[in-house]
Amino acid sequence: MIAGWRSVDGKKIISSISKICWILFLITLPISNFPIFPGGIGGGTLVRPLSLYPLIILLIIVILPRFISKPLPKTVLSFLPFVVVALVSSLIASLQGIESLQGVTAPERTFRALVTLGVGGAIYLLVTLWPENDEDLKLSLRWLYVGFSLALFWGTLQTIYVVHFSPRWFELLSSAQRFISIRKLFTNRISGLTYEPNWFADQISFLLLPWLLAAVLSGYTVFKWRWRWVTIELFLLGWALAILPFTFSRAGLLVMLFLVVVGLLFFRSSKKRGKGEQPGKKFPWRRIFEVVILITVLAAIIFFAGSRNDFFARIWDYWERAPNEGYVSYLINYFDYLGFGARFTYMETAFEIFDQHPILGVGLGNYVFYFNENLPDRPLAAVPEVLRLVVPESVGAKLITPKNLIIKIMAETGILGLSTFIAFIMAILGSALYLWFSPNKEVKFWGIGGLLGLIAFGLVAFSFDSFAIPNMWVVFGLITAAMRLAKKKSSSEKLVFDTTLN
Repeated sequence: MIAGWRSVDGKKIISSISKICWILFLITLPISNFPIFPGGIGGGTLVRPLSLYPLIILLIIVILPRFISKPLPKTVLSFLPFVVVALVSSLIASLQGIESLQGVTAPERTFRALVTLGVGGAIYLLVTLWPENDEDLKLSLRWLYVGFSLALFWGTLQTIYVVHFSPRWFELLSSAQRFISIRKLFTNRISGLTYEPNWFADQISFLLLPWLLAAVLSGYTVFKWRWRWVTIELFLLGWALAILPFTFSRAGLLVMLFLVVVGLLFFRSSKKRGKGEQPGKKFPWRRIFEVVILITVLAAIIFFAGSRNDFFARIWDYWERAPNEGYVSYLINYFDYLGFGARFTYMETAFEIFDQHPILGVGLGNYVFYFNENLPDRPLAAVPEVLRLVVPESVGAKLITPKNLIIKIMAETGILGLSTFIAFIMAILGSALYLWFSPNKEVKFWGIGGLLGLIAFGLVAFSFDSFAIPNMWVVFGLITAAMRLAKKKSSSEKLVFDTTLN
């Protein structure tokens, strides 16, 4: 009797610890560059998610026991082939005798890359497996919103000195930012709780907007409070759309605009047709009008924000000062003018590395060791960012990364790694489509959010390359968790139905 009571009491304690750590994990997701962190792995690291600390505890009390007690979802299993290819590729690369660079050896880089992949995989498993029912899923999204409300509030305070610069206000926020990130704030851009403005923009556009848009478009809310069509998600969506332009992230704004347009055109719930109306006969003028109005409002916010940042204003300034030239040269020079020249160089170099190591690539983290010898054959003076990186004596020189997840996977794990990773993405896409086609309003919400999240991933993947950034894994995990619970619920309802018939 006493032993049984202790067993039940122990389960309650573990369950409470698990829930507290899960809430802390979700709230701390926006803090991605925490100063107190075990850095220095393989030449140091910029990605330092504070959520790693509750993740470690949850890994011990949730993930590992789950491996033993229950089978893993098939979508999770589809991720394992990529992990195997990455391990094999890295193992083979470690036997190649690659020379060290800037005091960092190839085994150190490989170890760091595998650790980041392990962190990302652990986040994906945790988000997939922690929710046990629909209420857990809704609770997860609620606390995710709480964490980003804090990030948006901090970003709002930063917009004050962007709109009207005040040295005292800026210094006050910068002093507080030192406890959150290892990097100082920018005087003309907002960084939220992250390392830099682009990271904050990616968080908003990739991790937050898909679920907020899905909630508003479908009329669904994870909160108990609502007043007619006014929900907490609607307020958060407006807040996020207003704050994001002040990051001056071109990629973030592109994703934001694309998601808004696609969401309004394809995912907004249709109103019931009146009597005599036939489906598919009316042109969606109203939706197009709404898209035009919203894009106009967002463009006005972007233009106002851009007037406070000369570099960002280059997006439209070029067309006024550009010389007359051929269309192709005109477009190439435009992207160079916007600062994309370095990104194109990283991409071309990665393609050259892939061309020489097409099957398994050069191993995770080893792109940097093959960079110099595979650079495009053209002067680097026009691309100062790359020039600083390849000159060893350059002040502040750091190790090079592709800054493009797809290109990174292709160059470092070859065609096998790219194929297995795409297969994993296809499994996630299949899960999102399954949810979207559901007649259940709540399940459909997760499908809409999942599809918008995958669209965001397709755009954002070309601007980041670290497996340790939680955004991707949290989105994928929520899709997989919703799919797992929807199938579980469907199987239970079918079992009850069959039992009733018998």
